[in-house]
Amino acid sequence: MGMPLELNTMIVTKGRETRLDENLFTLVKEGYRLYPLDIPIEVKRTIDGDSSGIAEIRKVEWENNTTTIYYQLISLYSTN
Repeated sequence: MGMPLELNTMIVTKGRETRLDENLFTLVKEGYRLYPLDIPIEVKRTIDGDSSGIAEIRKVEWENNTTTIYYQLISLYSTN
C-alpha cells in the first residue's frame, strides 16, 4: 500500500506559523508533505496571495499524518 505524499515548492502559512526565535518559525501541516531543504523558497499567507518573503527550510518531521517544518526567514517583503 502506498503512502500519500504531496510535494510543495512554497510555504503557505495561512497564519498558522509559530515564531521560535527572531527569524525561525515552525509550521504544522496536515498530511505528509515533502519540501526542499536548505534552498530559498517563497513564503505566502495564502496560495493565491502575494509573496511575503523568502525562507529556507531547515528541518522536516513526519508523524501521525502531519508534517512539521522548521524554517528560517531570510528575506521579508512586508510586515503584515
